Amino acid sequence: MKHIAVIDIGKTNAKVALVDRESLSEIAVTKRPNAVLKGPPYPHYDIDGLWQFILDGLKRFQAEFGVDGVSITTHGASAVLLDAEGNLASAALDYEFDGPDTLAADYDAIRPPFAETGSARLPLGLNLGAQLFWQFRTFPDLKARTRTILTYPQYWAFRLCGIAVNEVTSLGCHTDLWMPEEGRYSSLVARQGWTDLMAPVARAADRLGPILPEIAAATGLAAETPVICGIHDSNASLYAHLAARAAPFSVVSTGTWVISMAVCGAKVTLDPARDTLVNVNAYGDPVPSARFMGGREFERLIGDGPKDFSSADIDSVLARAAVLLPAVENQSGPFQGRKATWTVEESRLTSGERYVTVSFYLALMTATGLGIVGAEGPVLVEGPFAENRAYLDMLAAVTGRPVEAVAGTGTSIGAALLVEGARPAGGQGLLARPVNERALGQYAETWRSLL
Repeated sequence: MKHIAVIDIGKTNAKVALVDRESLSEIAVTKRPNAVLKGPPYPHYDIDGLWQFILDGLKRFQAEFGVDGVSITTHGASAVLLDAEGNLASAALDYEFDGPDTLAADYDAIRPPFAETGSARLPLGLNLGAQLFWQFRTFPDLKARTRTILTYPQYWAFRLCGIAVNEVTSLGCHTDLWMPEEGRYSSLVARQGWTDLMAPVARAADRLGPILPEIAAATGLAAETPVICGIHDSNASLYAHLAARAAPFSVVSTGTWVISMAVCGAKVTLDPARDTLVNVNAYGDPVPSARFMGGREFERLIGDGPKDFSSADIDSVLARAAVLLPAVENQSGPFQGRKATWTVEESRLTSGERYVTVSFYLALMTATGLGIVGAEGPVLVEGPFAENRAYLDMLAAVTGRPVEAVAGTGTSIGAALLVEGARPAGGQGLLARPVNERALGQYAETWRSLL
């Protein structure tokens, strides 16, 4: 099983990557924006566009390299409703749609407590249970048309191989639908009459079956090409390390969301008001986690602007105490409802100073999340922020622990490793070694004192 095609659908972008299992590297990638269609009946994911994109990617990779297996990873907080024929019973609702908020009071009255599910109450459709509640209440005939509720990665597996299952990492991702400590559906599922609609639960690494004949015909893949169940994207980042690292450690998965996951950390009482949750890893074990929309914040603040800086920019930011206080995206994260403020005139910052200030802010937000979930040991940073030296140095200074930028892993690699189980993700990554650790620590103290 040398070449694994990975369907990797993030909230902002979608890609199909071909992962070489020997080098644990992406040898080919095709990407597209993960567009949201306005409706009707509500804002929803472009399922048809994504499907054609996936088929085109598989066809190209098969022709150029050969594909030995297919795995899947996607963002969380999403599910697909299927009718009796296996078609969409309704469009796949975008979790950033505010429709579910119109029934917030009714939903709050019936949702399980945080102690049961490890799911904090989140706005919009970020609780999957709130989405389903709103959809079934708003469209009275929808429940009668629905035969199967599928978590999002497993929907794409179903399209490829025809086997419908759900999976624990997506069920355990702030859905209100799962009990992490007991490994079963929450009381909400039975009370709402959804039990018979939920597909059977499988593990992320399970082989569901070979691709359907029509997929083989459309892509050129061999008829026996296996399809792996699939995994929630943040848990894909975590998966490669679980069998390779000595606990305790934490993984910071960066993308649209920054998810901080503590493995065997200190015992803490999680505060759902600070956007903490209990994720469930690929083995079904609970993982205390915290999150904020760091990638979205970075795009809002930096966008297409310059993404480089000099040591002089760092010195200037530290000397001026140029600080950005939370929160830029304030409907989630540890400082919900708080409006972002700058301690300096934002327009007077050079592009390099702005980049450094934003990077420091993101590192301090990450450190806040690591603290509230009791993270201990090394901090492993995955994804785009692993290439941001200012972010890594500040995170190392403020946590006082080794911070490692992990190359050659991430969501696509983690999903590819599901094919034959996890193995060591390689040698130690690049360690952050801040030369100005004391000044960075003083800056962090200033940031905290201003909160």
